[in-house]
Amino acid sequence: MRTADVKKNAAPATIEDLRAEIDRINRELVRLISERAEVARAIGRLKPPAPGAIYQPARERQVLDEVTALNPGPLSADQLRRIFVEIISACRALEHPIRVAFLGPEHTYSHEAAREHFGSSIEFEPEPSIAAVFNALESGRADFGVVPVENSTDGSVTLTLDLLIDTPAVIIGEILIPIRHALMSRTGERAAIRKIVAHQQSLGQCRSYLAANFPNCELEAMVSNAAAARRAADEPELAAIASRAAGEAYGLKLIAENIQDQPHNTTRFLVMGKQAAAPTGADKTTVLFAVRDKVGALHEVLSLFARARINITKIESRPMRSRPWEYLFFIDLGGHREEPRVRRALKALAEVALFSKVLGSYPEGRLGGG
Repeated sequence: MRTADVKKNAAPATIEDLRAEIDRINRELVRLISERAEVARAIGRLKPPAPGAIYQPARERQVLDEVTALNPGPLSADQLRRIFVEIISACRALEHPIRVAFLGPEHTYSHEAAREHFGSSIEFEPEPSIAAVFNALESGRADFGVVPVENSTDGSVTLTLDLLIDTPAVIIGEILIPIRHALMSRTGERAAIRKIVAHQQSLGQCRSYLAANFPNCELEAMVSNAAAARRAADEPELAAIASRAAGEAYGLKLIAENIQDQPHNTTRFLVMGKQAAAPTGADKTTVLFAVRDKVGALHEVLSLFARARINITKIESRPMRSRPWEYLFFIDLGGHREEPRVRRALKALAEVALFSKVLGSYPEGRLGGG
C-alpha cells in the first residue's frame, strides 16, 4: 500500500494497514537521510576544515526556504523547518563539529535561540555573561556566539550594543524568539512568595503583571532567567520568572504562565561569527557611525540612505566613551553590503561621517527561528 492509495481507496484502511505504511515510509526516510548525510560528508571533505566554511548562513537559508516552499502540508511551514534544521545540524556535524557560546546557564532564552538556529547537533558553550560570549568567540573558545540585542517590549540590550563597538567579530545572523514568561517556585504556592527573581529585562517585560499581582514582593535582578530558576529551586520563598523549560529543568512548579505584559513579546538575538555572511536576497545590514557636532549632521547621513531608497528599520544612539555628550549611532537597514546601492551608500557614509563601521550583513530573521 502507498500513501496515495490510502487517500484514494473507498474502503477505510485499517490501523494495521496505516502502521505498515508508516513503517515503509520510515524505512525510506532513513535511507534518504543517510544518503543526504553521505553527500554532506563528501562536501565536507572538499571544504577547508574551518567552522566558517562549514556553517554557511546564506546556503542554509536557501535550503530551508526551498523545502518550506515545497511543503504540501499537513505539517506547518514552521514544523517542517524545525525538522530540516535538525537534519542540517546533524549533517553539518559530520563535516566539522562547531561550538556555539550563549548567555548561560542552559535553558535560557539565549540557549533556546541557539538551538533554534543551529539545531541540537552542536557543542553548546554556556557563558556567565554577554561579555563572556564575545570573549569566547574572540579568544577561539567558541566558533560562534548568540547574544540578545533587543526586546519588543523593553528595548535594546545596551551591553550588547557597547560590546559591538570594539569587537572584531561580525554579525552573521539574527534570531527572533517569542518570549513566553512563566512564574514558578519550588512549591507552586502563590501565598508563600516573598521575592521574585529574573533577568532585569524580564522583570521589565512583566512590570504591570507583577505590580497588579505581587505588589508587596521584592524584585531582584539576576544574570539570567535560568540562574533565577536555579536559585528558586533552593529557596522556597522565592519565585522565578523564566521559560517553562527552565522551570521544569530545575523542578519548579507553575504559579502562572504567559505573564508578559505584551502578548507578542519577542526578543531579537544576534549570531556573531568571524567571517561575513554571503547575500541571500533577503538581508539586513547593521552599521555603526559617528557624526560631526554640527546642525543637520545626522539628517545628512540619513538622507544618504533615503536617496538610495534604502529602508532604515532601526536607529539607536549610545554615548561615546571618549567624548562626553557626543554619540555613536547604530542603524539597521534593508539589504546586503555587497548590493550595489547599499555599497554606494556605505561609501558615501564613510566620506561624511567621523567614523563608520559595518557590523555585519546577514539573512533577515523570521519569528520563531533563524
